[in-house]
Amino acid sequence: MNSMKIILLISITCLSFHVDAQIKNKNAKVPSYFGLRVCPVFPTQFIGEKSLSLTQGADETVKINTSITQKIGYSFGGVVRAGLTKVVALETGLNFTQRSFDLTMDLPDSSLSGTNDFKFIAYDIPINALFYIKLSEKWYMNASLGLAVTFAPTHIGTASQVSLPPINGVSLPEKRHEFYHTGLVKNKIGLDLNANVGFEFRTEKNGFFYLGGVARVPFKPLFDLYVQYDYTGTDYQSILNGPVDGSFLSIELKYFFPNIKNKGVQFQDGPVEQ
Repeated sequence: MNSMKIILLISITCLSFHVDAQIKNKNAKVPSYFGLRVCPVFPTQFIGEKSLSLTQGADETVKINTSITQKIGYSFGGVVRAGLTKVVALETGLNFTQRSFDLTMDLPDSSLSGTNDFKFIAYDIPINALFYIKLSEKWYMNASLGLAVTFAPTHIGTASQVSLPPINGVSLPEKRHEFYHTGLVKNKIGLDLNANVGFEFRTEKNGFFYLGGVARVPFKPLFDLYVQYDYTGTDYQSILNGPVDGSFLSIELKYFFPNIKNKGVQFQDGPVEQ
């Protein structure tokens, strides 16, 4: 909830500055706009690795399988579009993205398995070159390409305890099998490739409505997954690790506010009279 409050505060601040700039520069030939965006996060194998599986070999004392799979998440934020020409603009903003993951773990030789999940949050500032293709008086096709600077504020982790079910109604000894999954962020600042294509409906009084597709590909793993397995009551311990990719596709919805035209009396340049 704190992250959502931060995004909302920044969005309102950006809107205030943007409206003020539009009032002062009402004669600008190429206007700029402020908007909001929201989109679900759809992991896919087409542009990255959706899942990571880690296995401890059969030559070890205990064979262990564990995997992490990205599932649907969400992203939202504010957008600022600065017009450069009538067909080219620079688009930036600030976004909050939450990715969700499913975890599975099992010991095949013991018929023991368990599941868990965790969430990974990040902020990003995209910088895209945006190109317009006018289809009709109010309809446009947009295509953009650029980079997004990302910030991952913290590591993530979860613990799981799994046990064997009773056999013939007889409970097994009180020894727990414990799995610890940790997402270790090596670099809090990252860089993503960001591509968008979609269609936009423009109205003068009600603003712009945009619907399109997004492809987001990080240049480096989101985090390294470390899996620790402990068998309590013994000295046995095992650790596995591997990189987790955060690529995703999305359907993006944007709304740009209409520019405000000030019809009141404007102050002239000059000294302030007392």
